[in-house]
Amino acid sequence: MKPAPSKTSPPAQKAFSAPKAPHGEILLVDISNSFVKLAIAKNGRIGRVHRLPTKSLQAAQIRGIVGGRPLLGTVAASVVPKKCREVDVACGPGVCWIGPSVKLGVGIDYPNPAGIGPDRLANAAGCAAHYGVPAIVVDFGTAVTFDVISPEGNYIGGVIAPGLNAMTDYLHDRTALLPLIRLREPGSAVGRSTKGAMLSGAVHGYRGLVAEILRQIRREAFPRHRPKIVVTGGDSALIAAGLPLFDAVDPLLTLKGLLVAAAWNISAGPPASH
Repeated sequence: MKPAPSKTSPPAQKAFSAPKAPHGEILLVDISNSFVKLAIAKNGRIGRVHRLPTKSLQAAQIRGIVGGRPLLGTVAASVVPKKCREVDVACGPGVCWIGPSVKLGVGIDYPNPAGIGPDRLANAAGCAAHYGVPAIVVDFGTAVTFDVISPEGNYIGGVIAPGLNAMTDYLHDRTALLPLIRLREPGSAVGRSTKGAMLSGAVHGYRGLVAEILRQIRREAFPRHRPKIVVTGGDSALIAAGLPLFDAVDPLLTLKGLLVAAAWNISAGPPASH
């Protein structure tokens, strides 16, 4: 006979499942402020990820990546509205653009659903499907976002802070003597050069920012639960290496969320023409 669980034990993690991805090839497009990630998923598996500068994205580049494949459809998330047209031109009508009206397998409990970034919704969908709820997704990009998914599987809000590169670039741009630095693990907490001091302040200081925001979120949103904490984005591996708070580092989380959306919204009908 199993012993009764302790009354102080946090409730168990709740698994979420999505329908199986349709049989065929689907284009996934994640347009962020700095870079665009594109990948073709086949039968539920994400293939090679192409990374292009957002500023110069053109429809011809997208067509080149697709290469005439008979796609079932395209699922896209964009935080740069003026670049959406390039996807529409390349892929034709019927692109599934992520937003609050699109079925994602997670609910939305938020005062203004239209104000939630599509990438954040995709992250919530990917996290719920692959890691369960409750959860916190930390996405390191031009900004770092913290997105909170309740035990009931609802997106309930989050936190937005300056990205790590944005902070270091700002120091360089707004001072006469501080150089531009390449981010990496500091050799010591006490810098023995200007670059070393900046590197220590950036990496150790940023880990402190992340840890405190997570502490406040857990205290407020999850007094009785232990949320899964999943991290993604460009600087995720660097920050997570010295911060043992994360359950998973998943660089493909946003694309996985787009594939979850495809499973909910794209049927395995005849391939779309391109």
